Amino acid sequence: MRLSRITLYPSPIALTEPFVISLGPLTHANNVLVKIESDTGLVGWGEASPFPTIHGETMAGCMAVGAFLARQLLGVDPRDPEMFTDRMDRAITGNACIKSAFDMACYDLAAQDAGQPLYTYLGGKNDKALHTDYTVSLGPIDKMVDKARWIKARGFPVVKLKLGEGPQDAERVRMISKEVGPDLPLRLDANQGWTTGLAIELLQGMAGYNIQHCEAPIPRRDFLDLPRIRAASPIPIMADEACWDHLDAQRLIDLKAIDRINIKISKSGGLFKALKILQMAEANDMPVQIGGFLESRLGFSAAAHLALCSNQAVFYDFDTPLMQSQDPIKGGIVYGAGGRVTLPEVHGLGAMPEADYLRNLEESGSTVCVQ
Repeated sequence: MRLSRITLYPSPIALTEPFVISLGPLTHANNVLVKIESDTGLVGWGEASPFPTIHGETMAGCMAVGAFLARQLLGVDPRDPEMFTDRMDRAITGNACIKSAFDMACYDLAAQDAGQPLYTYLGGKNDKALHTDYTVSLGPIDKMVDKARWIKARGFPVVKLKLGEGPQDAERVRMISKEVGPDLPLRLDANQGWTTGLAIELLQGMAGYNIQHCEAPIPRRDFLDLPRIRAASPIPIMADEACWDHLDAQRLIDLKAIDRINIKISKSGGLFKALKILQMAEANDMPVQIGGFLESRLGFSAAAHLALCSNQAVFYDFDTPLMQSQDPIKGGIVYGAGGRVTLPEVHGLGAMPEADYLRNLEESGSTVCVQ
């Protein structure tokens, strides 16, 4: 099986309300869909969700780099992930987000060719329940409290809080914890917004709350300070922006800098490297969270397949498709009551864009086809 035709679609979808983190607000999921056709007639799909302030990639940039990568990948066998990953990494450094979309589509093709669901092809089993948290954007305390109340009323098992503004984050956590009660756990995500000293002060002050972990407390380049924060914190520390791929994961593990890792396919460069991080987590008995950026249900379907590949994947952050103003995806994960996420039992990824949505994108004249 060889790759014979690759098409890229810019896919901007407005959010129902701004999604605000310490790095700034976002109003749209500016994603890129990648369709890869094989010479056997199979079609695979992938999705990139670039966060400019994290990836250094944009939708327009992913389209341009994607066209370049597509020319390198024509003729490649999608069943050889080490080869197509090496081909992309040799062609251009960085650009993990758009590379992940090609990786995802290749794995979709390979799993279809094998006649297996993607999780089975990856070595996983559909033998555990997946429940997503729901995220409260950074903002005025009263609005964050209202949103936490809304999340609790809908039965989500965990409330995730975007923080990172400064000392006032302590009051945000106090008020939200008071509102939702001690039985509903919280997850904190500072998105690199604190200094080392402030992180230690805030985390020590939150010892009495039901908090599962804190993601990315400090700027990613300050990772050498993470061991000190971890030693002082009563709350487990989770790496996010400081851990892109398996090489970063090994470094942080060797430094004893973290308790947990947040794996995102769009951050690792694809499933091939994400699986390597999972293997390291297993070797070190380290829990991981499977998350994402602003992917649609297509990208998060891949995340759910990945989550079924390891017992170390125990936290799930699959909520952002629920924040988008339209759902253009056919198949894929289904959201149930209380944040329950289920996967269809079909071959491959099992998710693709709706035909009408694709037609509208094609009529915009902004798609790119390489063959």
